Amino acid sequence: MDNKKKAVLLMLLSSLAFAFMGAFVKLAGDLPTFQKTFFRNLIAVIITGFIIYRKKENFFGKRENLKFLIIRSALGTLGMISFFYSLDHLLLADASMINKLNPFFVSIFAYFLLKENFSKIQIPTLIIAFLGALMIIKPQFNFDILPAIIGLFGAIFSAGAYTTVRYLGNKESFYTIVFFFSFFSSVTTLPVMIIQYKPMTLFQILIMLLVGISAVIGQFTLTISYKLAPAGEISILNYTNVLFSGIIGYFMFDSIPDILSLGGYSLIIIAALIIYFHTNKKNKKI
Repeated sequence: MDNKKKAVLLMLLSSLAFAFMGAFVKLAGDLPTFQKTFFRNLIAVIITGFIIYRKKENFFGKRENLKFLIIRSALGTLGMISFFYSLDHLLLADASMINKLNPFFVSIFAYFLLKENFSKIQIPTLIIAFLGALMIIKPQFNFDILPAIIGLFGAIFSAGAYTTVRYLGNKESFYTIVFFFSFFSSVTTLPVMIIQYKPMTLFQILIMLLVGISAVIGQFTLTISYKLAPAGEISILNYTNVLFSGIIGYFMFDSIPDILSLGGYSLIIIAALIIYFHTNKKNKKI
């Protein structure tokens, strides 16, 4: 099997793993959001810490990169808390699709912070994606839309985190970045988790274990996939996460998105497809 096919399979596996992570977060029930975030990252700390130890890599990165590792981790933690909160209060597919807006926000942050210019196609696709988000959120100007708004802010925070990762580039290893983020998130959510702590049943402990394992599988397979093939050729497959989330949500929670949400999904995926084909066409000319 060539690298392109491996990359496609790994990207699909990543999307499936993240879809199951979201489903497990929802299945954990009424545990506080900070408690779910803490245990998800604690498991990641253990797994990535073991890998770093075996590979003899740096746990906390280089001193000159510390500021950016902290910024990445703080934004990533806020993004995860917001995403987990939206998972508890929205349909699984809706929460997943709102979170998938982060690549569009990455483009905005990259323009202002990294001085990466917008292509002619990016502005209209951002507008299309925003309209799709409005169809999913369904603004009603009351507290019913709060989970969707928090989910949207989660996508923005995640975009900020990914922009920082892009800035770090090859300055730090992937394992160090993931470990630092997971460790930072575990430490910073611990005080609130202790205050809000709710005793877990054996079932909930097992589910939270699955949350952490599926998250680590999703992150690793995503990273390896991007190493095997150009991002522009396979990134669109990341949106299969919403398809998987919709199927899992139907069978596990008997949830079906409404017509407006389906329309919103379509607009966001269309925007992603436009960027995907435009990027591939541009790369072929180079």
